[in-house]
Order: sequence, then C-alpha cells, then structure tokens
Amino acid sequence: MSEELAYALITPYSLYKSRTGGIIARLLAYAKLEFVGARMYSLSDSFLDEYREAISPPSASPAVAEAWRQYIDTAMRPNSAWGYVPRSMLLLFRGENAIRHLKEDVIGPFTEQPVGDTVRGTYGDFIRDEAGGIRYFEPAVLTGTTADLNDKHLALFSKYAQTDGGVLSCRTEHDGDVEVSLVMLKPDNFYRRSRRPGNIIDAFSLTGLRIVGVKLFGMTVAQGEEFYGPLKEIFVSKLKFLVAREVRARLADAFDFEFTDDDADVMAEHLSRRNAITEFNKIVEYMTGINPRDLTDPEEKKTAGRTRCLAMLYEGPNAIEKIRSVLGSTDPAKAEPGTVRSDFGRDLMRNGAHASDSPDNALRERGIVGLTEDEPQPCDVARIIDEYLAGQS
Repeated sequence: MSEELAYALITPYSLYKSRTGGIIARLLAYAKLEFVGARMYSLSDSFLDEYREAISPPSASPAVAEAWRQYIDTAMRPNSAWGYVPRSMLLLFRGENAIRHLKEDVIGPFTEQPVGDTVRGTYGDFIRDEAGGIRYFEPAVLTGTTADLNDKHLALFSKYAQTDGGVLSCRTEHDGDVEVSLVMLKPDNFYRRSRRPGNIIDAFSLTGLRIVGVKLFGMTVAQGEEFYGPLKEIFVSKLKFLVAREVRARLADAFDFEFTDDDADVMAEHLSRRNAITEFNKIVEYMTGINPRDLTDPEEKKTAGRTRCLAMLYEGPNAIEKIRSVLGSTDPAKAEPGTVRSDFGRDLMRNGAHASDSPDNALRERGIVGLTEDEPQPCDVARIIDEYLAGQS
C-alpha cells in the first residue's frame, strides 16, 4: 500500500483549555506514522463554508452530520459564540494506511462511554439527550474519515495556509503588556515515537500563555551556527577555567620542573578559543546531526541537516519570564524539581527544550527558525500537502 498523508486538527476549545500537550502526546506516541508538519490556523468563514460541506462521510447519520455543521458554526468561526479567538493546530502524519490508522486507532470514534483509550475517548464529549438527539458535542480533534474527504480537507488547508495560517500574534486579548517567547523542543525528543514532546508542551501550559505559532523543522548547519552564534564568544571566557583545569591535570607531573597554575592559565589563554569552537560545534552537531567542521562549503551548510525540532510561539504578559521559570536551569541536575529540564533533561546540551531569554533574542531566533509574520510562500505545510496531492492525481 502506498503512503498516505493524514491530518489531525486540534480544536479551538482543546487549545483554549490547554489540552494541547496531552493530545499531542497521544498522537505522537501511538500513531505509527511519521510526524511531518505543523501549523497554527485561525480559520476564516470562507474556509469553514467549504469545510463544513465536506466534513461528514455519506455514511454519517443525519443527526451526526448536523451536529458537525453546528459545531463548526458555533465553535470554530471567527465570531465564535464561546468568546475567544478560535485557534486550531494542524498536525500532518505520513505513512501506510495513515488515514484509517489515525482515525480509528488513535483519535478514535465518538462514544458515549467514559473511556480513555483514544484521544476522543479522553478529551472529547458526545452526549445525547433523552430523546436520542445530540445534546453536547466536542470532538477534541478533527480528521479525515475517508481518503476522498481527507484529500479534500488537505487541499483546503493548503489553499488557505497563507491567509488563515501562520503566526497568530495579537489575536487574543491579554491583561497587561504582551510578549512572545520562542520555545524549541530539541531533537532527542523526536528520535523515536514518544509522549515526551506532548508532556513538555503540557508542562508549559502551566504558564497560562497561548500558543500562537508552531513549526516542525529541520535545522540546517547554517541556521544552527547563526542561532547559537552568541555562545561562541561566551564559551571563550566562561570555559577557560575548564581548559586550565584539564591542562593542570594532564601536565602537572609531565616535567622535571614545577608546572604552576600560572603556566596552566597561560596555556588556557592560548587554547580557549579553539576549545570554544569545538564545544560550539558539538552543540550545532546535536541540533542538526552534522558537525560544522565536516563541511567546508558555505552553500552546503544552508541545506545540510538531519534532525527535527518543534518550534512554538507562546504569547502573553511576561511570556519570557514565565516560560523560563517552567523550563528550569540549563543544567538538569540543578533545575528545580517539576521543571521541564529537571523532568526531561539529561545533561547541559540534551536538556529537553530551549526558550528565548529576552524579547530581543526571541525576535532574532524567530527569524532564524522562520516563525515570523513574513514567511516564504508556499509554507512548509502547503508544500507537503501539494506534493502529496500531486502524487495522487
């Protein structure tokens, strides 16, 4: 069977209630598929007018089909009756039999039973009244139920990717001055199927901030060098004492004369920049899968990369400080218990996630990652969808 491209759209209510992390944990851990794309949407009436007519399969009962249409009109339109800006998060998955597997095995059908074996079983609601009608309906996640409907939906997400999707800054009301913080889940969260990315996102929900941007991307060597560039000079001075300590340990008994601390400091001064470059390259290699020293062509650095990261934008008052308080100290061994790095970090480099440390750095890092209001067209999600649909025709 050929590979299929399937989607999961986390509903506005699920995002509003900060159920996002739990849902993503389920999707990434239990979908035996490749996670290939992510994008935020605030869906327009034009999109939803087309989507609501293609949401239900022909086999759906009239009551369920009507419930879908009412849900879209009530909970997803720009003038939502719930009183909040309806943000949705689109996740794309690729693999064999992806549409059926994602729908039936992971997201699950609607059920009136209080069971938690699927995403909808845990986070969705489907309640009938005494007459058998549908009294309350919250699907938690939307997805394609058949191949034909799935492809129609994907075509809509591509068509409206630029107008309805991207960075949704300043669309949600907040009390106080608003900041936007970049959070990046690091590559070791994606080496294998795991709940880790969702659990980390769930931890950040403690801030009460809103997710206004998301992007799955492979960092190139050029991006890695630019992103972590400020660390290179910091490493020269801050890591000098480690060089001196290593020199003393290795040369203290190497000569027939006394090797002093001053001697070690002189050598450390000479070696500190080379050491800083080596340590800097290790970080870039971890983030990209490629050591910069192995590439000599600057043009090659612009495309070379073997890993994946998930970048997100969180918006709200004091976003930088709130995110970093949940993130924890750079060193997981020193991080406060219950923080992201304490729970999910392994060492100074593999510490779960990165977060901007200032508004200026957030702007700089967003530009490198490509999570800005000005983005190239077509966006990653539209390109993935268009390539898939072209292969289907």
